[in-house]
Amino acid sequence: MEFRLANIGFGNVVSTNRIIAIVKPESAPIKRIIQEAREQGKLIDATYGRKTRAVLICDSDHLILSAVQPETMAQRFNNVKESSYNNQNND
Repeated sequence: MEFRLANIGFGNVVSTNRIIAIVKPESAPIKRIIQEAREQGKLIDATYGRKTRAVLICDSDHLILSAVQPETMAQRFNNVKESSYNNQNND
């Protein structure tokens, strides 16, 4: 398994292999999930005090809050995977 990192804003990066989903935080079920993660100590706030625009759900049951739009984040993740694929084919 190759280790790939993607920028989630403000110089923070995450391993793309550990992310299950990127969702918007507006819905009531997502707000409940965020509160539960906070209570369990599994919430990572990478917003630096800004508005939460995306919630990254990890395979370890951790949640990461980001101030970057989910669409932008998904594009960054795809770019990381594509560049990794292209590097493998060029070697």
